[in-house]
Amino acid sequence: MYLSKRVQTIQPSPTLAIDAKAKKLKAQGIDVISFGTGEPDFDTPQNIKDFAIDAINKGFTKYCPVAGTLELKNAIINKFKKENNLDYTADEIIVSCGAKHSLYNIFQAIFNEGDEVIIPAPYWVSYPDMALLAGANPVIIKTEDKNSFKLNPNTISNVVTNKTKALILNSPSNPTGSTYTREEVEKIAKVCIDNKLLIISDEIYEKLVYDNFKFYSIAEISPEVKAQTLVVNGVSKAFAMTGWRIGYTAGPKEIISAMTKIQSQSTSNPTSISLKAATEALNGPQDSIELMRIEFEKRRNYIVERLNKIHGIECLIPSGAFYVFPNVSKLLGKKYNGKLINTDVELTDYLLDQAKVAVVPGTAFGASGYIRLSYATSMENIQKGLDRIESALVI
Repeated sequence: MYLSKRVQTIQPSPTLAIDAKAKKLKAQGIDVISFGTGEPDFDTPQNIKDFAIDAINKGFTKYCPVAGTLELKNAIINKFKKENNLDYTADEIIVSCGAKHSLYNIFQAIFNEGDEVIIPAPYWVSYPDMALLAGANPVIIKTEDKNSFKLNPNTISNVVTNKTKALILNSPSNPTGSTYTREEVEKIAKVCIDNKLLIISDEIYEKLVYDNFKFYSIAEISPEVKAQTLVVNGVSKAFAMTGWRIGYTAGPKEIISAMTKIQSQSTSNPTSISLKAATEALNGPQDSIELMRIEFEKRRNYIVERLNKIHGIECLIPSGAFYVFPNVSKLLGKKYNGKLINTDVELTDYLLDQAKVAVVPGTAFGASGYIRLSYATSMENIQKGLDRIESALVI
């Protein structure tokens, strides 16, 4: 056996696996509606593409500083100042190959063997496996739909031990779309300060909030909280730039320096052209974000209404991101088209095989009895996909 023990402790990303299966069926000529991956169906705004093309034509195709160009770091610094009232310096910023890479670097930089990290569930699928790869132990706190899947600060204190090093906060959330108010993040911040916990704040869906919700970064609460917080963000979701692979982290200089050292020995700098494109995304016109957000809100309203009309499905209306996370537990233990469905995993397999609709089981996010649907697809696809789901779930 040549494989390391650490790689045997983790699983492939289930969301990417389901997306790959759906794409394979599509390649075979099968009409599959995919609610699987979290990827905006909009194109990258033209001004960003033009800026990148111009950079190529000007020969900006060489190695760059490991942690990103000063030009992009300054754009990130301006973004934090203008939108979050946060002050950072260039040595407190690192640009990586996507927000996922940013998180991976954080985990590698801060965790020792046996450290514990608190992760609220439902969680983004990669958090626990990234912790395991870094030698840390994920401590999962279950949240409930009756509380909008939000973390109760008291439960944090209940699980803290002398090995607990950090808490992950994802707001707006993947997979639930739940978003924390300022009052809620203040209470969480207090518990983390009292227990000397680092806060890893994943804010990649910051721009995608609905119903006039006001987003607050937990790092805004106070200088003391900011000093214990690593803010992760990027351009993938808000600017429809998933393939450009640019994420960034802002945080204490010592940790950012350690992350830069790790990145220097792994990927080196993010792609030069993507660095230029991300600079234009942050510095250029922002109107495309609002156009996308408005469309997502329309889709959210439609998909929630339709799901709640399907017998046996209960779906909360999320305040952010572009996912719904309906409770399907009442569908389980029943037969559909002669097939007994006992788990959310079996349900997702059934929907793909029978209805040719791809969704992700809640089990992948640490919440059995649920499924996740992304509405980052056209309204036509949403309507057609929900029609198929409804037809497939007739007893």
